[in-house]
Amino acid sequence: MPAHTPVSPRKKSIMTRLPGSSVSSVERAMRVLRVMSEGINTRLTDIAAAADLDKATALRLLEMLVRDGFVVRDPASKQFALGPELMVLGAAALRRFDPRPLARPSLMRLVGQFEDSAVLSIPSGIESLCIDVEEGSYPIRANYLRVGSRRPLGVGAGSLALLAWMPQAEREAALEVLLTQLQRYPRIDAGLLHERIEQARGKGYAVLLDVVVERMGGIAVPIFAPDGKPVAALSIAALNERILGREAQLAQALQREAMVCQVRWAESAGAGHRAARPGAAAKKSTKTGD
Repeated sequence: MPAHTPVSPRKKSIMTRLPGSSVSSVERAMRVLRVMSEGINTRLTDIAAAADLDKATALRLLEMLVRDGFVVRDPASKQFALGPELMVLGAAALRRFDPRPLARPSLMRLVGQFEDSAVLSIPSGIESLCIDVEEGSYPIRANYLRVGSRRPLGVGAGSLALLAWMPQAEREAALEVLLTQLQRYPRIDAGLLHERIEQARGKGYAVLLDVVVERMGGIAVPIFAPDGKPVAALSIAALNERILGREAQLAQALQREAMVCQVRWAESAGAGHRAARPGAAAKKSTKTGD
């Protein structure tokens, strides 16, 4: 049985706007950058279709982004890729918070223990963003998630975990928007999301099987910030039967690794806070005699 392939890149953007408002050029440019971040939209035709733009508009925006270094175009193939200016912005953002170094050992341990792919996701508006994947060694792998993949919250186990543990007011607001954006996922509706959210909060972990991709699914737990909000999710993606047959063991391991990540993040944040306090370095230097 071959591994499942990624969903077709020809999809409409799930970016939303208030009723009656117009779409600005800035919003269109953000839409282009978002669909390119998945790494599968490189041709003008694919970028335009994925961003829900006509080709002329997409080309105009791409040319502007190329001029400013946010996108590059291969002169031979004519295909587009994200440019160096985005690396600068990404590096600046990651100086604020980058959960990947904290979670990578957990991803590796999970794959070593269970042989299925482990995924790290973070919330981004009403989407979840896959920022790290450790591929499993089991012959049939869930390869529909890759670094840069975006999904509406609630679509996939990690995404569902992020949604389920959002503060209630934020979750209800997100659901109002999400329920108008799920046309690509006919098996997901309001009833299913509310049911799975309630189940997840009751069990302490989220499970979503045979909903996004046939015969495949995932199990996930949130990673909480010190203020109690979910800032990331750890998940394992596998064949349905490989999750159902080991659900308790998978959940326990995920919860243990999530706690490890939370402790490491709290320690990292505490060290950064101490270093940032005025006079901290001078006091340490005086005390040690340096």
